[in-house]
Amino acid sequence: MVALLAAVAAACVSATSARAQAAPHERRSALLVFLATDAAQLSSIGGLSVGILSATQGSYTTAQFLLDLTQGARVSSSSYAQGRPPPLRISPAGAGAQLAGWPAARRRASSQLLHPGLLATQIPGGAGYAGVAGEAELDGAAAADSSGRVAAFSSGTARTLLGRIATLRRGLSFVVADLPGGPGGVADLRALLRTREPGELLIAVQRAPDHPGGELLWSAAAGLAGAGASELSSQTTNERGLIASIDLAPSVLEHLGRAVPASMRGRPIAADGALEPVSLRALMARLRVISARRLRALGLLLCAWVLLALVCSRSPRSRAWAIRVGAIGVLWAPVVVLIAAALEPGAAVEYVVIAVGCLLLGALTDRVLPWPRAPLAPALAAVLALGADALAHTQLLMRSLLGPDPILGARFYGIGNELKSGLAVLVLAACAAALYPATRSRRAAASVAGAGVALALLEGPARLGAGVGGVIIVCASFALAAVMMLPGALTRRRILIVTIAPLIGLLVLAGIDLASAGGGGHYSGSILHARSAADVREVILRRYRAAWHELGNHAMPAATAVALLAAGAGWARLERLLAPVRSDAAWSAALAGGLAAGVLGALVEDSGPLLLVVAIFTLGCVAAYLAGAAPSCVAPQAAAGTPGAIRPRSGQPRRRHTCTR
Repeated sequence: MVALLAAVAAACVSATSARAQAAPHERRSALLVFLATDAAQLSSIGGLSVGILSATQGSYTTAQFLLDLTQGARVSSSSYAQGRPPPLRISPAGAGAQLAGWPAARRRASSQLLHPGLLATQIPGGAGYAGVAGEAELDGAAAADSSGRVAAFSSGTARTLLGRIATLRRGLSFVVADLPGGPGGVADLRALLRTREPGELLIAVQRAPDHPGGELLWSAAAGLAGAGASELSSQTTNERGLIASIDLAPSVLEHLGRAVPASMRGRPIAADGALEPVSLRALMARLRVISARRLRALGLLLCAWVLLALVCSRSPRSRAWAIRVGAIGVLWAPVVVLIAAALEPGAAVEYVVIAVGCLLLGALTDRVLPWPRAPLAPALAAVLALGADALAHTQLLMRSLLGPDPILGARFYGIGNELKSGLAVLVLAACAAALYPATRSRRAAASVAGAGVALALLEGPARLGAGVGGVIIVCASFALAAVMMLPGALTRRRILIVTIAPLIGLLVLAGIDLASAGGGGHYSGSILHARSAADVREVILRRYRAAWHELGNHAMPAATAVALLAAGAGWARLERLLAPVRSDAAWSAALAGGLAAGVLGALVEDSGPLLLVVAIFTLGCVAAYLAGAAPSCVAPQAAAGTPGAIRPRSGQPRRRHTCTR
């Protein structure tokens, strides 16, 4: 394991060194400009690669965006004791300038182990800023070093701006500038692009007012290796057309051949495919509506289920059917939201597509697959659909209501915290459905373990899923379920297997990161590439602080309390929950593994309680499906030796499940 980790770190260092040594005789410089613009204007300028920039993690303010930019890392705004950053104001001081309010901003950031001004501090001679007098010059904070000082400051008229930028460019390797508003700013950007030297990296970012929600900004770059008119991407998002604010600092430092500090969590931006302005604008429009539709879509789906149950309440048979259909319908949600994302309809149509689509698929599944095998269909469809979306880069998950939320600065853009624990529960239920009626055996345990490996390969690698947390959750929960399927009593050896399973999963993930992402995945980028134990400690502390603050967000305290009460009630009534399947071994293991996925997810992920809530909700749907067994369904005779087993009479064959509708 040590050798593999060392190989990953060496590969990362060698790759960085190779990039830094490129074109050794060419003067390297970087220019970051802010202007009021949009996709149409940027894409009309030849030679620019264009993308969408996720500005902050949480509520957007210009000050927070600039602080995150300079430190190359960010946390949710709710994680700070003081939600909004202190007011910042730039004032001339000698040849440079000083940021008023910077010491308070540093103290606020230090509580989250962040370092504002890290970008300019890494550049010899610091950075310069050029702006237009009489207009807001707060963007000069992007040029501040760790003490809040800007090395060179120039303020004057819009007419002299380009000349003043040229003067700063001759003396400094990194310059920040504010271009004037209106057509003049776009004209200046065209001029800067025409006069750009071969060794200069030019980055343009949309200027936007503070927004109570999140914010997505248009961005563009010229001077990227081998790029023409392309779409921007980075290993932070692994999504074409999308980058993050924390990617700007590493991009500048890498271009200048400077070392990127380990505390910077962003990754250098790159060009990815031909520029398609229409597709980018459609992506921006879609990403702006995801947050507002999420809970409404779920609420309407649950209301549709309740309405179906009320309509079918006249007889026990129809009532049981409605319960089964609704439960399986909700389990189909990870697939149906991808269909809605492909259609990109208006809000009302999307709500109808999700609610009606889920219930129709639930009814069809219940019709085709006999109870209790229905979870097989949504689980298999979800795994195949999510895997195909990731491999084909269709971005349906990112555009869906159960995907990440770039407008609020999601940390991952694959299978995120909205799905991790719920998907584990769904696949565990599918294993139980496939094995039912189950006999404890090594073959059954191997089947469960194999399903866990497949899901870990979907959730873990940087190119497909979410990285470290997903691997830990899946490996531990499926290892527990697999051990419970083994014959005999629980032993120390089996406990050890459950304990080390996540460690083995992380070791495999390190190898996959090295092979598929060049050591640029979240795991190798933040843990294996850490330069000291303090860096690892910083990552861990940041995650737990974020998880703790998530517990106090909005309705999360109430949702967490309800989830814990539901988990306790389910545990106390476990025999009743499993009565329809006569305490079948596979279903017992699935429920235990699902609960473990939720609890462990709350402990290892920065969204903390969200994973517990999602897991308990999914377990509730699974339990509702089991409880919806029709009166005509004949429960099987479980294998002898299992809890609650009904031993067949001597010479009587063991009956399989039959269910007439």
